[in-house]
Amino acid sequence: MSRAWLVAPIAVAVAVVVTIVVSTTGAPATEKASSTVDRLRQCRSGDTAPTVVLVHGAWADASSWAGEMRMLQRAGVRVRAIANPVEDLTTDARYVADFLKTIRGPIVLVGHSYGGAVITNAAAGLAGVKALVYVDAAAPAPGETNGQLSGSGSVLTTGNQEKLYKTVPRPSYAPGAHELYMRKKVFVEDFASDLPRTKAVRLWASQRGASTAAFMTPSRTAAWKTIPSWFFVSTGDTIITPASQLAMARRARARVTTFRGGSHLTLISHPEAVAAVIASAICDTTR
Repeated sequence: MSRAWLVAPIAVAVAVVVTIVVSTTGAPATEKASSTVDRLRQCRSGDTAPTVVLVHGAWADASSWAGEMRMLQRAGVRVRAIANPVEDLTTDARYVADFLKTIRGPIVLVGHSYGGAVITNAAAGLAGVKALVYVDAAAPAPGETNGQLSGSGSVLTTGNQEKLYKTVPRPSYAPGAHELYMRKKVFVEDFASDLPRTKAVRLWASQRGASTAAFMTPSRTAAWKTIPSWFFVSTGDTIITPASQLAMARRARARVTTFRGGSHLTLISHPEAVAAVIASAICDTTR
């Protein structure tokens, strides 16, 4: 299988609008969650309140968002976590876009990992999408592939492909395409490095495969050029490096929250921190 879809990260020099640093220490998670819920209850209002749509990434499913959904629903926010096929960027984005068209009113669209590439394309031309939130995610420009954005220091770029993945042929996705399953050592020690080992192993065992076509398909558009965006960046992410994420955030003129620590699955290990960024997008959207 070709390694052509794994290349160096982008490099841009555009100012970030806002940068906030969050540490793993400080107030307890329950206190942070309560603060986020209280904030959401104050800023959302009736029909003008947006629906939050959550799009998961590769080697995961919609349950990745369970912690964020609990907090958003406690605050009375309308929220949906939908299935991402992870088959081909163009068709995955079309699938999400078709779902978004069924929702009335404003939308805050959130993507994790590869889900960031999907929302970047799915939101294009949809007036209802008022905010994009990227959670340890890729935000490609037109012509870029998701695989190009992992970063030069990512384990996906530096690692041996045979040691990274178990592959299953899936030519139905695209000629020569394979479905990738992350190997246990990589999943536990890199992908989910800040989760308890027993939980990481359970997630590894239940992972969904991801097609190489999803990572190799060029992005067709970039919704972040016209839609306000937020970035949540974990400094402990070794799958999409913080440097690559920050470069994409600067390019998108995004509001950035840098989380000290975490992993590529900070959305599972620290959902209260991720939910706080989603809350910022919701509250700014309803002003």
